Amino acid sequence: MKIQKVTDPAFRKYGQVLEGYDFTGLIKEMKHTPVPEDVIYVPSVEELEALDIMKDLQNKGYGGLPIQIGYCNGHNKKLNAVEYHRNSEINVAVTDLVLLIGHQQDIELDHTYDTSKIEAFLVPAGTGIEVYATTLHYAPCHVNEGGFQCVVVLPKGTNTDLTFQTEKTGEDSLMTAKNKWLIAHEDAKIAGAFNGLKGENITID
Repeated sequence: MKIQKVTDPAFRKYGQVLEGYDFTGLIKEMKHTPVPEDVIYVPSVEELEALDIMKDLQNKGYGGLPIQIGYCNGHNKKLNAVEYHRNSEINVAVTDLVLLIGHQQDIELDHTYDTSKIEAFLVPAGTGIEVYATTLHYAPCHVNEGGFQCVVVLPKGTNTDLTFQTEKTGEDSLMTAKNKWLIAHEDAKIAGAFNGLKGENITID
């Protein structure tokens, strides 16, 4: 698969590269977070949210809405699933990483999605990006053998456990956490997920 850059014009329909933020302290604090052989995601980390950047991300990035700062770290080379939220997600690449992304608008009426529509983008270490609400995404892929580290900023409560019942039909059947709709590939064997990804479970070499 061709790996493009987030600075390429092709990325503009999926998100934007952020300017005017100082991510130095955030990246430094992230060095204390684990990088397992698989993938770990933590929605909210007190040490990250205590940094000065929290106020900028909340006010400039989300217009004053309550937010959470967490991380997704590990080793990964596969697509496995796609998810979307009702809002943008801000990512800060602590290491070089590759995002596999697509368009929510390409999900079929039966909630399946053709993985041949996925595109790959390199996010260089130190880069912050906004990933638009209609952009399908999931865990990043690592570039270096040491794995990947990625800051994940979202409205408070996103990706936390559901506290209400959901229907098992329609779009509701995709909801696996608060503000999280997920479509999985059967090869990934994600427990309880809707296996609606059709085609290859894309792998980055």
